[in-house]
Amino acid sequence: MPKQDKNNSSKDTFISHLLELRDRLLRGILAVLVVFLIVAPFANTLYEYFAAPLMAALPEGNTMISTEPHGPFFVPFKFAFAVAVAVAIPYLLYQLWEFVAPGLYLNEKRLVMPLLLSSTLLFYLGIAFAYYLVFPIIFTFFANTAPEGVAVMTDINAYLSFALKLFFAFGVAFEVPIATVLLVKAGITTPESLISKRPYIIVGAFVVGMLLTPPDIFSQTMLAVPVWVLFEVGVVLSRRVKPNDKYIKEGDDELDESNGEELTGMDNDQMDREFSAAEKEFDKL
Repeated sequence: MPKQDKNNSSKDTFISHLLELRDRLLRGILAVLVVFLIVAPFANTLYEYFAAPLMAALPEGNTMISTEPHGPFFVPFKFAFAVAVAVAIPYLLYQLWEFVAPGLYLNEKRLVMPLLLSSTLLFYLGIAFAYYLVFPIIFTFFANTAPEGVAVMTDINAYLSFALKLFFAFGVAFEVPIATVLLVKAGITTPESLISKRPYIIVGAFVVGMLLTPPDIFSQTMLAVPVWVLFEVGVVLSRRVKPNDKYIKEGDDELDESNGEELTGMDNDQMDREFSAAEKEFDKL
């Protein structure tokens, strides 16, 4: 009977967690919808601002086009929805924090909130870097390298997909300092170890730039260089972080104890038999 009560209690706890997760998700979706309803009336204006770097780079007389009949209506609303998600990110992260906070220790709670705030700020900074610095350069390059007789007229839906991919790539890439600090804090690595692997990190930054950006050397380089710089920033910040080696020490202690028990549990006769068997195996080889 007590065993059954324990199972029922565990089942009730699991269901309560699922219900709370559902409520958090619904609140996040509702927040996105509220922001979307606010920005939707300004969808065309937002898209015009969004397309400004490309429009400024196009040759005189060239414009953007829409190859789909419904494109001029739906594409600005797609961008408005993306804006709503970006604006709601702090609230979404807050809901995530409220869901996981009860299971964290006090020192972990003190660490998580600054990490959430800094990661959100860095994500926005990555988007701003792409829009204000990367877009003007790459669009000017693309427009000026068109073959003779080719009119550069980008489809509005293609531009939306291209730009959102770059926004996401730069937003995620700018999280490198956070990832570096977390790795050092968890005791997985050390600042000195990261510095010794700097050449591999630089190569990896260019590989990431190749995978996350369109296949052109300019956007790849303009993503890889900031990733490298942010890695160096993360290394500097990680020097001020005290590694959490509690679990590593506990694992080493348990391993030492288990090895000690295995050795002390063998008498001399057993050790002789094991040694003789090992000699025979070696002779066979």
